[in-house]
Amino acid sequence: MIPILWQRQRGVTLIGLLFWAVLIGFVALVAMRVFPTLNEYWTIQRTINKVAQEGGTTVPEIRAAFERQKQIEYSITSISGADLEITKVNEKIVVSFAYDKEIELFEPVYLLIKYRGRSR
Repeated sequence: MIPILWQRQRGVTLIGLLFWAVLIGFVALVAMRVFPTLNEYWTIQRTINKVAQEGGTTVPEIRAAFERQKQIEYSITSISGADLEITKVNEKIVVSFAYDKEIELFEPVYLLIKYRGRSR
């Protein structure tokens, strides 16, 4: 008499594999679409900090300095010098900005990201 041992099989099923492939693919799609906008935001933030420290003392001078930097940094397309809010806090110039970025993931699904920043 030979005993029959039923062992449970282990491993990844086809359905499980497809689920993880779709999930990883969707996360990769979102990351590829969002990363360029994050890169633009970081570039704007660096530019704003530089302009606030070295750009000038009047509002038109600061806006003009931002426009000059924008011509150097080709990745800034979402805002212009006219979109900047320039104030003085404790005798220090503070430049702030805000804009919305709409990213098409796939038709008809869009992702809306609201970016805000200010100089240090």
